[in-house]
Amino acid sequence: METITAQQAMEAANQAAFLTNNLWILIATVLVFVMHLGFSALEAGFVQRKNTVNILFKNAMIIAIGLLTYCLVGFNLMYPGADFAGKFFGFGGFGLNPSEADLTSAYGNYTYWADFIFQGMFAATAATIVSGAVAERIKLGPFLLIATLLVAICYPITGMWKWGGGWLDAMGFYDFAGSTLVHAMGGAAALAVVIVLGPRIGKYTESGIKPIPGHNMPLAAIGVFLLWFGWFGFNGGSVLSADAASVSLVFVTTSLAAAAGAVGAFIVSYLKFKSHDLSMVLNGILGGLVGITAGADQMGPTSAILIGFIAGMIIPFSVIFFDKIKIDDPVGATSVHLVCGIWGTLAVGIFGKMAGMGQLLTQLIGTLSVCAFTFTFAFGVAFLIKKAVGIRVSEEEEERGLDVSEHGASAYQDMENIAYNFSVK
Repeated sequence: METITAQQAMEAANQAAFLTNNLWILIATVLVFVMHLGFSALEAGFVQRKNTVNILFKNAMIIAIGLLTYCLVGFNLMYPGADFAGKFFGFGGFGLNPSEADLTSAYGNYTYWADFIFQGMFAATAATIVSGAVAERIKLGPFLLIATLLVAICYPITGMWKWGGGWLDAMGFYDFAGSTLVHAMGGAAALAVVIVLGPRIGKYTESGIKPIPGHNMPLAAIGVFLLWFGWFGFNGGSVLSADAASVSLVFVTTSLAAAAGAVGAFIVSYLKFKSHDLSMVLNGILGGLVGITAGADQMGPTSAILIGFIAGMIIPFSVIFFDKIKIDDPVGATSVHLVCGIWGTLAVGIFGKMAGMGQLLTQLIGTLSVCAFTFTFAFGVAFLIKKAVGIRVSEEEEERGLDVSEHGASAYQDMENIAYNFSVK
């Protein structure tokens, strides 16, 4: 009988750990991919029925464009290599070119391929955040161009500042899974494009703010639950290994924050509006998830609940604020992702393992830097497109709906024709 040496046993154990870690990253990738289905359902539910095909089309194109552009330039912009550590910008070349060592445990806890596909799913999320905020009045071509540039250039550059070993990482800025680097970044881009675009027709009138309710709240609710489900991969995968204790903790803090976010939004929205507003509770769940994302691996249960509860409480106040300054966001993306993303990043400096004024200041510098760069980039791109070819559909197209004007089809053919004929008469 062959005897196994201690060294052979150790090598076998290391290989088993490598395979397990790599498998978990790939499972987490699938969960993050499901989040794109969640965003699609949420945004489709929150828009008017005449714009359903348009919002679904944009979400389908975002994941496709996101993966291709991230493969071509984004991945190597975000992870340019050790030569660019502590810097603002670096580029490792076009395309994906792994070596043999990159496909083994010499690369880390997982392969180069697993790393790319996991990060690629994250990249497309930022543009998805923008799609909901600018829904119902943006031209399809300009939107796709903005989304492409965000994923190809803007997101990788700011992501490199922390996750690629750049200047924020050297400063000690902490963002575990992207409260700032994904969510606040996407929210800042959304805010910039919304400002350039302007509000929907009839939203802000001389007699006050006119609500434009979404057409399918069951679909929106399904979207939120799919997002909560996918967030287990978004945060759990960001452990970057299958470490039992760390992944389990992240699952717990993620869910507790989401639950607390729902309760926080429920309480505040009822006190302010004297009604049980489902949209506020749904966005409260998302606000809690965004809020915990920066420090999900550092928090205990109590801290996670507080972070999520405060994020949920923020949602109604933020929605009201943006409406008062006539920022028209049909899905509340700026409130959920920008405002709660900033809060979650700052919460690391309040509740995290390195909590203190020094860390809080570092967190503030980091989140404001990313948001300022992204806002400037997105505003500049949107403004130039507006001047060059126009960014907004005509009033007639907006009234008829983007499903017909941009796609020549409707999600609900008979109902849409009846509704339009009735409105004309």
